[in-house]
Amino acid sequence: MEEITITAVIKAKSGREHELRGELIKVVGPTRTEHGCLEYVLNESMEDPRVFIFYERWEDQASVQTHLDSEHYREYRRATEELVESREIYRLQPITG
Repeated sequence: MEEITITAVIKAKSGREHELRGELIKVVGPTRTEHGCLEYVLNESMEDPRVFIFYERWEDQASVQTHLDSEHYREYRRATEELVESREIYRLQPITG
């Protein structure tokens, strides 16, 4: 069982950043209560108000999958579909040695 770190870089469509911010905030609370969620932090760029970044740490891949299958995650994706210009997801592993 290996911990998984994920960053999700989400950019709002022009003029939709306020709406997107509100929808992103809604998913934080329910996600933090999920089994296997070690850390789930929503950040916003200080340089570009359209850019938001989730920093996530999960116990394992099963925890990530449970999150992706959750009702609140599916609702968040539906609610933000028309608000997002781009979305980049990175699964990270530490460099050792």
